[in-house]
Amino acid sequence: MEFALNQLPSLLNMLWWPFCRVMAMFSAAPIIGENMVPLRVRVLLSLAFAVVLMPGVSVPAAIEPLSMYGLLATVEQVLIGFGIGLAFHLTLAILMVLGFVTSSQMGLSMAIMNDPMSGMSSDVVSAMLYILCIFVFFSIDGHLVLAGVVGASFHAWPVGAGMQLPTLQTIAYNVAWVFSAALLLALPVIFSAMVVQLGFGFLNRVAPALNLFALGFSVVTVFGLYMLGNIVRSVPEHYIRMTHQVLEMLRQGMR
Repeated sequence: MEFALNQLPSLLNMLWWPFCRVMAMFSAAPIIGENMVPLRVRVLLSLAFAVVLMPGVSVPAAIEPLSMYGLLATVEQVLIGFGIGLAFHLTLAILMVLGFVTSSQMGLSMAIMNDPMSGMSSDVVSAMLYILCIFVFFSIDGHLVLAGVVGASFHAWPVGAGMQLPTLQTIAYNVAWVFSAALLLALPVIFSAMVVQLGFGFLNRVAPALNLFALGFSVVTVFGLYMLGNIVRSVPEHYIRMTHQVLEMLRQGMR
C-alpha cells in the first residue's frame, strides 16, 4: 500500500500531460467540441483516453507540474491539442460557410433558426449540411482518426520538446482555405442564381406589367433547391477529400 502511494505522484504526472492535450483537442474538434456534447462528457472522454495513452507517453523527469517549466509545458500541450482539433474543424467550417452562401443566394438566409449544436442562430441549409457531416464523420470513423492523430502527435511532438513554428503557420494559413474552398463549392449555385436573375431582368424589359419581384423570388428559390439537391450528393465526397488533405498537412508537420 505504501509503495502504491509513493508511485501515485509519478502516475498523476504521466496522466496530466496527455489529459491536457486530449482535452484541448476535444474542445476544438468538430462535433465532439460542440455545445451539444456536455463538458462533463468531454472531460470523462479525455480522462479515459489519457489513461490509454499513458504507456506510450514519455515524460521527462525534470518537468514538475507545479513549476514554471511545468506551466509552460501545460500551455504547450493545450496549443498542440487545440491545433489538431482546429485543423479537423476547418473541414466542417467549409461546409457551414457553403450552407450560408447557398442560402443567401436562394433567398433562404432569412429563415434563421436556433442551432442547439453550436448555441447560435444559423440558417436552415447550414444546419442540414451540419447534420449530414455528422453522419459522414462517424461513418468514416472520424473519431478513431482523431484518436490516432493525437497518439501519433506524442511521438512527433513529445512533452516539453515544443511545436515547430512552421506547423502552426500552416494551420493558420489554412483558415483562408476555408473561404476559398467554400466559394468553389458554392460557385454552381451562385452562377445559376445569377443567370436566373439576369433572365428575369430581361423579361422585365419585355413585359413590365408582370410582378417579377414576387415571381422571381419564388423561381430563384425553387431553382436553388434543385441546385442544392445536386450539391448535397457530392458533399460527402468533398468532405472526405478535404479530411485527407488535413491529414496530409498534419503528417507533413509531424515529420
